Amino acid sequence: MSDRFRVTLAQLNPTVGDLDGNAAKALDAWRQGIEQGADMVALPEMFIAGYNAQDLVMKPAFYTAAMNKIDELAAACVDGPALGIGGPYVEGTELFNAYFICRGGQVVTRVLKHHLPNETVFDEVRIFDSGPIGGPYAVGNTRIGSPICEDAWHEDVAETLVETGAEFLLVPNGSPYYRNKMETRLNHMVGRVVETDLPLIYLNMVGGQDDQVFDGGSFVLNPGGKIAVQLPVFDECVVPVDMVRGADGWRCEDGMFDLHPDEWEQDYRAMVESLRDYLRKSGFSKVLLGMSGGVDSALVATIAADAIGPDNVRCVMLPSEYTSQHSLEDAEACAKALGCHYDYVPIAGPRAAVTDALAPLFEGRDTDVTEENIQSRLRGLLLMALSNKFGEMLLTTGNKSEVAVGYATIYGDMAGGYNPIKDLYKTRVFETCRWRNLNHRDWMMGQPGEVIPDRIITKPPSAELRDDQKDSDSLPDYPVLDAILEILVDRDGSIEDCVAAGYDRADAKKVERLLYLSEYKRFQSAPGTRLTKHAFWLDRRYPIVNRWRDPS
Repeated sequence: MSDRFRVTLAQLNPTVGDLDGNAAKALDAWRQGIEQGADMVALPEMFIAGYNAQDLVMKPAFYTAAMNKIDELAAACVDGPALGIGGPYVEGTELFNAYFICRGGQVVTRVLKHHLPNETVFDEVRIFDSGPIGGPYAVGNTRIGSPICEDAWHEDVAETLVETGAEFLLVPNGSPYYRNKMETRLNHMVGRVVETDLPLIYLNMVGGQDDQVFDGGSFVLNPGGKIAVQLPVFDECVVPVDMVRGADGWRCEDGMFDLHPDEWEQDYRAMVESLRDYLRKSGFSKVLLGMSGGVDSALVATIAADAIGPDNVRCVMLPSEYTSQHSLEDAEACAKALGCHYDYVPIAGPRAAVTDALAPLFEGRDTDVTEENIQSRLRGLLLMALSNKFGEMLLTTGNKSEVAVGYATIYGDMAGGYNPIKDLYKTRVFETCRWRNLNHRDWMMGQPGEVIPDRIITKPPSAELRDDQKDSDSLPDYPVLDAILEILVDRDGSIEDCVAAGYDRADAKKVERLLYLSEYKRFQSAPGTRLTKHAFWLDRRYPIVNRWRDPS
């Protein structure tokens, strides 16, 4: 029996639906495994299909093509290491989330996922059938157990594997990012290691898919829970790890150990990577956005410049008579500091034309929010025209605080294809701007240094749709608003919870009312980067029409 076993971990970025491209990535990783002297090359969960493929994976033509592609890939991997790769599998009338073990030119084993996640962004109970808990598979003389993602968050699958002879655990994952999730993963995996007294290899994918970002950070735990290997977050890599058998069983030799950045850097990286992949995977190479001189558009422009390079970012100032001189100066200064293209398109003329057209119908009625929204919708119209003409995706710039309470104009500043700050509260927007001004990394394509002028960060926020307007005229101050939203949204708390935390009952009820009234806007809003477990979209699904209010 061999005393050593080398596993090449392919922490890679698949594209949903790109069966040929994903298979090519897998084959390239397998060839690297040959060069590395691997006994097995492992790829993440559902890699051939991409993850999270949602209802696409239930389409017969798709899952048939995916299974055929696995067979083709297995046939190509004849002389060399075994290959482990995730994909859909159909048996009879049942559809499974499976892990295929390929060796000698064919699929020799299929592991079927037993525990199907049915929370937050996952609907696997609706999509897949639950497979039986099986035993380990053999690669040479080594017996390996592979709980698939959620299976490793429960005791029973790992316990069955160790009872049936598994010598170590290899866990393929499609585990998306949320803030501080790594600690949660580690806690669960340490639990499995302590229970089984086996080493555990945790392999995760990287890359953006719609709102989700897969952050990698694959690791290996030895018996006792000590980390022997830790791969970087967000980066693709193909890395060999060595398992060695001694008197006390299998252990992993110490290998690559990447120190992970703090939550501020990981959040920012998630926004950059999600935008970069959303554009690349949907066929866009350039973006544009309305540059207001405010903090939100400044941060979105910075994220875009870091994602695809400042030469591919168009910032457009669309001033009205209410736009302050400070905003004009700040928008241009930020665009120039970033190195982005800057356009200036006043909306006074189009606004006058719309006002004249509507004047006979509006005669005798007071000016109100209608006229404010016309400004925003004109901006949306002009920005979408530029998007169509130049083939650049329009980015929206509403932060989570505004998205929560509807402080945005539908078909106006909400128009666009993607919103990287959709899950970032306003108070975190300010701090993220400060963080980016002080930090620059190799994965950022934008300029180093202070790219967001300090005045943008420190001035009172305003939509500038009427004279002397401030956000605080309509909303509680952002520290208060965000704290109430964190209770109501992120903790699913009540009005009483807000009051118990020291916030005014009237403020809490106002925020709750706005939160529910704005559901229809969120339903029509652009997708955006998921940073928390309570992002607006798949994590939090409320009815659009809803007359319930907390009676507290």
